[in-house]
Amino acid sequence: MRPLSRLLLASLTTLALIAGACANQQKTDGSSSGGTGGPSATSTIEDVPNEPVPGEAGGTETGAPAPAFKPYEATEGFTIGMPTEPQVERKQVPLGANTVNTAAFSSRTEDGTIYSVSTADYPERLVASRPPEALLNEGKDGLVKQVQGTIKEESDVTLDGYPGKAYTVSSPVVGEIKARNFLVGPRLYTLLVIYNPNHPNTTADTFLTSLKLVNPPPAITTATPPDAGTAGDAGTLEGMDAGTTTDAGTAAPRRRKAK
Repeated sequence: MRPLSRLLLASLTTLALIAGACANQQKTDGSSSGGTGGPSATSTIEDVPNEPVPGEAGGTETGAPAPAFKPYEATEGFTIGMPTEPQVERKQVPLGANTVNTAAFSSRTEDGTIYSVSTADYPERLVASRPPEALLNEGKDGLVKQVQGTIKEESDVTLDGYPGKAYTVSSPVVGEIKARNFLVGPRLYTLLVIYNPNHPNTTADTFLTSLKLVNPPPAITTATPPDAGTAGDAGTLEGMDAGTTTDAGTAAPRRRKAK
């Protein structure tokens, strides 16, 4: 069984990515809210216009100027540059006896490019049980698998001292994806730009570097297990099977030695 964190990270990227990609391929608006959530998740959706206002940058199909990014302030505690007012979807994803709050903010320009930022607030114990590098890699790997893509390039990045990953994915399903993940305390940020690989995107980096944190929490220190038999303590998350919080074999029950 895969680690629980990988399952959730893949679920989050699906929320922000697949729904937007389907909207892009279908060229329709207001019909993508029914295919992204888990069976027992609850959500609220704020519907706002996705299309550019006539007369604004990006309004012509041929030779359109680059979109003008405007600061968008989220109640979750960050600001980011968006080409249009984003569509916002918030969900509560069950995690054992806990709940993971997620939020996705996506904007689609007239040429079909999707700009998305999503957040997931995990239990601190789960985040502390794994090195930041492992969580970031699982987020990256989950996205790649969901879009059946391949990594073209990747590098380590930081945001105000918090660890992150920058990478580009080539996907036969949705096209080219430029992405960044950041682990800020117990929160994972996922930034995505999805575009047609036949039309190179020159504004992706503008979006990906526009994220600004507002009163961020301190970084979480990875817990040091007392011995190898308790790595990734299965008891830190109530109601979860031992094999779901860490990689297989690390949380196996210990047998008592015969006296």
